[in-house]
Amino acid sequence: MSDRFDDLPDDDNRRPPPFTLRKSPSLPPVVGALSGLFTLAIAVFALFIFIWFFCRIEPGGGQIAVLIHKTGENLPAEQVLALDPKQKGIQLDVLAEGRYFRNPYSWGWEIHSITDIPAGKLGVVTRLYGPDLAAGKILAEDGTKGIVPDVLTPGKYRINPYANNVEQFDAIRIRPGHVGVKTQLVGDDVLNSDLSEDQRNTFLVLENLKGVIAEVIDPGTYYLNPYVVNVVEVNLQSQRFEMSGDDVISFLTLDGFTVTVEGTIEFGLEREKSALLTHRVGDMDDIIKKVILPRARGFSRIEGSKHPAVDFIVGETRQKFQSELESHLRAKSVDWGVDIKSVLIRKIIVPDEIASISRDREIAVQEAHKYEQQIEQARSKAELVKQQTLALQNAEKVKADTARIQAVISAEQGQSVNLIAAMQRFGVAKVDLQAAEFQSQAILAEARGKGDAINAGNAAEASVVTSLVTAFGGGLNLARYELYKTIGPKIETILTSDADNELGGLFGPLLPKGVK
Repeated sequence: MSDRFDDLPDDDNRRPPPFTLRKSPSLPPVVGALSGLFTLAIAVFALFIFIWFFCRIEPGGGQIAVLIHKTGENLPAEQVLALDPKQKGIQLDVLAEGRYFRNPYSWGWEIHSITDIPAGKLGVVTRLYGPDLAAGKILAEDGTKGIVPDVLTPGKYRINPYANNVEQFDAIRIRPGHVGVKTQLVGDDVLNSDLSEDQRNTFLVLENLKGVIAEVIDPGTYYLNPYVVNVVEVNLQSQRFEMSGDDVISFLTLDGFTVTVEGTIEFGLEREKSALLTHRVGDMDDIIKKVILPRARGFSRIEGSKHPAVDFIVGETRQKFQSELESHLRAKSVDWGVDIKSVLIRKIIVPDEIASISRDREIAVQEAHKYEQQIEQARSKAELVKQQTLALQNAEKVKADTARIQAVISAEQGQSVNLIAAMQRFGVAKVDLQAAEFQSQAILAEARGKGDAINAGNAAEASVVTSLVTAFGGGLNLARYELYKTIGPKIETILTSDADNELGGLFGPLLPKGVK
């Protein structure tokens, strides 16, 4: 302390007076109590601040807290995690979401996200602590390091990232119409097992051995550890194989010609034998090229050599060849687990020198068929003309029938009109007849009246004449009187003529005396 003042100037090189404690004046009791309470409050507040900000552990939603013990027993050399809370180091257990308080002097912590396995995924856990695995082992057992056989299905897990490593893989999906063939990746080797020699030489193994398992899995979603089992999806649906291009079938016929066959083979795989088939042969292309196509070619070469080339163009031989090929493939493939559903020979190609003959014959047949069609067309045309003529005749007949019906109707209507008119005239004539009868009766009555009047006049005149005849003394006298009375005035000059030789002289004797 005194060294601090050695460099000062002489006038300032003075030592401060020694520090002495002075007794403070005594405080009143109330002030002392308040001061104690204030000090206590400050201490409580400071403790709260310390606990809340330095001791609080609060993992949020979707988080965990990994504890690290700073004090305690040291871990053994081969141990990386503190399996006992009294040991120093990273603790195995983690804290879930919530609020916790730890002494920061003794504890440290880290916040990590929880392990989230989404839908359609699975998690494979690799344990990072524990004893090492035995030689040749990959799966953890009895708390050892290594891959845990059980997988994590979709969900959320509070896993310590320092204790376990989690890898995510896609879940195994087997589609409808398919099956899954399992290959066991862990287990005892077939050669090291207690199986017999025959059992060791099989393609399929039991569940506890490495290799392909005979039992397949059906369509669905499976959460299987990819380090434990491998699954291959096999299609059981019907497949179509086109025998064309490089896959055509060629063979020599009986007469030495090369014939090429193109077609379609429809087949499928049997469920019970799908594991054995795929393990022995391979995928779908291998099944076609190793099982189906060689047998189809072998049968075609044997059977094709029994017939001449012309038989494969047309006729029963072609259909028989197709049927026998289908039967042969079905019989030879069933033991392999291949189900041949159908075989269709679409095209058989023969050499041109054979095909030209058949082609010319086919052309002739086509020409004959064409002529037959033309004849049939001519017949159809004639039949059409006939039908058209009949239609016209029917139309004319209908027209004539219509005109006849109209004429009949018109005549009937005219007849009715004429009949009505005749009836009307008949009625008028009848009335006229009655009127004429009445008139004739009137005329007759009038004539009878006139006749009666004439008769009465005549009778009266006859009575007068009778009286005159009587008065004149006879009819001759009366007649002479009437004659004279009538012609007398007319011939008065004649009768008065002087000459005797005149006509008047003839009547002189007839005149009364004294008349000249």
